[in-house]
Amino acid sequence: MKKNLKNKVALIIAVLVVFLYGIFGVPGGVSGKALLESVTKRIHLGLDLRGGAHLILQIVVKEAINAETDNTVASVQQDLKAANLGYSQVFKPDPYKTDGTGRPEVLEIDGVMAANITPVRSLLDQKYGSQYDLGGGSDGNFTLTMKPLIMQELQAKTVTQAIETIRDRVDSLGVSEPLIQEYNLGANQILVELPGVSDLDRVKNIIQSTARLEIHAVEGDGSGYSDEATALQSVGGVLPTDDTLLHGSNTGETADHVYVIRRVSVVAGSDFRSADPGTNSNTGQRVVNFSLTDEAGSRFYDYTSANVGKYMAVVMGGRVREVAVIKSAIRDSGQIEGTFTQNEVMDLSRLLRTGALPASLVYLEQRTVGASLGADSIKEGVTAAVVGVLLVMIFMLIYYRGSGVNADLALFLNLVILLGFMGFSGATLTLPGIAGVILTIGMGVDSNVLIFERIREEIRAGKAASAAVEQGFAHAWVTIVDTHVTTIVSAAILFLFGTGPVKGFAVTLTFGLLANLFTAVYVSRVIFEAHLNKLKAGEMVSI
Repeated sequence: MKKNLKNKVALIIAVLVVFLYGIFGVPGGVSGKALLESVTKRIHLGLDLRGGAHLILQIVVKEAINAETDNTVASVQQDLKAANLGYSQVFKPDPYKTDGTGRPEVLEIDGVMAANITPVRSLLDQKYGSQYDLGGGSDGNFTLTMKPLIMQELQAKTVTQAIETIRDRVDSLGVSEPLIQEYNLGANQILVELPGVSDLDRVKNIIQSTARLEIHAVEGDGSGYSDEATALQSVGGVLPTDDTLLHGSNTGETADHVYVIRRVSVVAGSDFRSADPGTNSNTGQRVVNFSLTDEAGSRFYDYTSANVGKYMAVVMGGRVREVAVIKSAIRDSGQIEGTFTQNEVMDLSRLLRTGALPASLVYLEQRTVGASLGADSIKEGVTAAVVGVLLVMIFMLIYYRGSGVNADLALFLNLVILLGFMGFSGATLTLPGIAGVILTIGMGVDSNVLIFERIREEIRAGKAASAAVEQGFAHAWVTIVDTHVTTIVSAAILFLFGTGPVKGFAVTLTFGLLANLFTAVYVSRVIFEAHLNKLKAGEMVSI
């Protein structure tokens, strides 16, 4: 009995057309060059094929904790003063140090009078109890220690914010298809892959610079001191806990000075709304014009209004870049002047626009992949895939005769669906991804071999051609599904826990296996049924 296969054939043709569109889209022509351009627009090449920069970055999360507790110190001081609760000092006994040591999560309040111990405890517990563990107090000295869960949340937030900031900076460079994600093989690490990037040094500068522009109050007359010892003498030989020492110099000066500034900034990186390069109309110097958010602008106005005649320092990257006297109240806009090159003023504007990194970065690994190496990889990978496909097709034609044509057609459609999947999903093709394509070819042939051998067994058992095909597919189906599902689960584990190249392998393997389930079972069976419709009674299939 002949079967009506019009609907099944129409479905196969529709699938073929859809996935061909996934590969080529709407090509600009039918020439080889036009088709190749269409394919490369739809299927993106990974770093190892296109060439570019590969970086693994370590985030110094203790810096973010240190900045958070600095803000808490200032907040506690304001709260105690507002409540008229006297104290001696609020400070961090062991702040973060550049060598990575210190306990920045701990701060102390000393010198609380006996009569104020209970109201101070109540204030600290009410406002800071959700984030800090409160200790001490009986002797007038309190300790606030950031809770472990809050520290973990702050670390996770720091990593997330760093990834977003790096992505904004990379996007502003115009890099296409960058890979920026948490690196699962290390704690607080980020993987950055930038295809097509050759100037690694500039990218590193853009990515790593904290670009944290801060404005601090300056102690003294603002002229600075020749060395740290002299600076300490100006404050009685002991640095107050609310102050810190920073090196730097004013614009146009070459000599290094040491300044005593207030530790907590008046405005900082996240307070900047916009920043654009410009030129000073009077001096002709390159400048960066910036504006503050409404809240920061109001805060800056209040500060400058109350401190006319005093000095403030513009700090960036941990160095004083400018010290200026406050001549009048300033609200929400300003200008950064300096001896900038064109690239420097563009980069600084970009960094301020995209926000400050929450903590500094350490480069654990950095390397570049040349475009020529990527081209060689593509050539060799494609050659391996083509040779593999041709050899498999020839083997199937020789070993399974007429049924080998069936297997070859299914294999061709399998590759079309796989590449179409990648075109629709925007997946990136890597060298391990090409290996996944080649492995998919082997898995596809394996499925055909299982089916064909079961059909041969049914024929040897004396069954007619239609019954042998029917039973062959029925018996092989369970084994095919089992092998494909277990392999897809393994690929999913590789995708979840692997890095970029490993994920590329997992993606192509998974897409290929899903395509193979359709082609080996459905398409191959339709081809067999179409062939059976043409056979005469008692005639056997060529297998």
